[in-house]
Amino acid sequence: MAEVLCTITPSPARRGFGVLVLLALGAILIRLGFGDAPLGLSLRLGLILLGAAALMLGATLWRATAAGLVLYPDRIDDSAGRVLLHIADVAGVERGAFAFKPSNGFLLRLKRPQPRGWAPGLWWRLGRRMGVGGVISGSEGRRMAEAISALIAGTGASAPAPEGQG
Repeated sequence: MAEVLCTITPSPARRGFGVLVLLALGAILIRLGFGDAPLGLSLRLGLILLGAAALMLGATLWRATAAGLVLYPDRIDDSAGRVLLHIADVAGVERGAFAFKPSNGFLLRLKRPQPRGWAPGLWWRLGRRMGVGGVISGSEGRRMAEAISALIAGTGASAPAPEGQG
């Protein structure tokens, strides 16, 4: 069995807040669609459809964030064991203030395009980019980003040697 270098577990408070906001948005949009305001039929139908989409996204967010991410020396898996990305495909890690990255997370630049994928609130992958973050804690995101940076630099993800031994 491969050594686990780092894990990311979605924060229960952030997970619940994200789902609550989406459910509230869905309920408000549906209520507006069925309300007494003088709206055209197409606008009412649009509000109801957007509300239903927000409710479905809330349910999807709840299911997707039940899993976490696990970093192994050669790959990133979700906690269900599905391989999301091989470390050999990573060209770089971006986590600066101006990087197009998810909240509390980081962006992986990939060497070649990968299949699209998305777990709302946890990760997304599109072409040569993979974003990790959303409802995770900032410290876990930083820790995994640093471990991946160390792996692609070839130094390994272990702690630095004590002074005088390296």
